[in-house]
Amino acid sequence: MRFAGYAAIFDRPDRGGDVVRPGAFAASLKRGWAVPLLWQHAPGRPIGRIDYLEEDRRGLRVIGRLSDGAAGREAAALLKEGTVRGLSFGYRVREATGEGPRELKAVELVEVSLVTFPMQPKARVHALEEAERP
Repeated sequence: MRFAGYAAIFDRPDRGGDVVRPGAFAASLKRGWAVPLLWQHAPGRPIGRIDYLEEDRRGLRVIGRLSDGAAGREAAALLKEGTVRGLSFGYRVREATGEGPRELKAVELVEVSLVTFPMQPKARVHALEEAERP
């Protein structure tokens, strides 16, 4: 199963009040390293791979493909039934202003996760595509 959505939405406060600004992911995306796709931010629960990851005017757009392993199948089933539709990202702050809430101007992207409760309520999966069988 493939999915598309946004792991971050620019210029909108998250549940903690932090705001991610456009360009915050630029350095991470430029380095070209593979960013893992995880389940609920758990480092030991990879669920597939990211096929596309870019900033656009709205935020950090993600297109991912779930694996055929047990964790990927579980995530696919929950996505399909609508139980889980949140996206989130793990990061290290490189540049921010404020102390709480913060304005995040540059972050090192560590991972993207499918989550039950995204920190940014509008960071969601908005499209699903069933994988074709050979």
